[in-house]
Amino acid sequence: MGEGRWIEVGDGVLVRRYAELDLSVGLVVGARRCLVVDTRGGAAQGAELAAAVRTVTPLPWSVALTHAHFDHSFGTAAFLPCDVWAHPGCRAALADDGPGDRRRWAQRYRAEGKPAIAADLEGTEIVLPGRLVGGHAELALGGRTVVLAHAGPAHTGHDLLVHVPDAGVTFAGDLVEHAPGGSFTTESFGPDSSLATWPAALDDLLALGGRVIVPGHGEPVDAAFVAAQREPLARLAQLRERVEEGGLTREEALARSPFPADVTEAALEPHR
Repeated sequence: MGEGRWIEVGDGVLVRRYAELDLSVGLVVGARRCLVVDTRGGAAQGAELAAAVRTVTPLPWSVALTHAHFDHSFGTAAFLPCDVWAHPGCRAALADDGPGDRRRWAQRYRAEGKPAIAADLEGTEIVLPGRLVGGHAELALGGRTVVLAHAGPAHTGHDLLVHVPDAGVTFAGDLVEHAPGGSFTTESFGPDSSLATWPAALDDLLALGGRVIVPGHGEPVDAAFVAAQREPLARLAQLRERVEEGGLTREEALARSPFPADVTEAALEPHR
């Protein structure tokens, strides 16, 4: 399932990086408890992450899910029993869309010649979070507090930021991506994303004041990287609005977009 590596981005705040989907997940260690940020994409992947956490700390854990997409949330069963925190929309998406997502991604992995990942997904239990955060919550880990804050709609309607104020670190989920050769990919703009309000969600993220921003995919970045992402994203949102209003053709929007054609095409789909 692919071994990961820990990166320390603050005192007691770590990021675990994986080659599979270029995924980043997190761990925040307090004096009495720890918090795992996202759980990877299946039963075996979740178990690998749980074992990796135990190489860092023996403390009891809770889980926070940044959003419901399978690669961030399908490994949760490996951490039970524990509190699982998420936005209410994340719970609804896992309940309504999780089984279909599990089936589609298993088929995709099998088609890509990765039968072990496909089989793991097919046997994965989808865990519904029980601790729901509609707006803002604070988790005491002992000696430090972690802030959970809803920002969006953006990548999804239920994006949840995980901010560690004393370390100046914010886990952004897929509100931010650090993709090779660019900031966003075609996968960034799915059927549950909202391009029009995504720049405002990045404003909310920047307002938290994190010096280190951990994207859902790619290496950690800084606030300047996120600010630089915001401007072309806002331009893309404006282009899409003009296309919808009839003031610009799709071809003209593609020509003016700050993003590659395939990314722009994905963002211009009507359900975005």
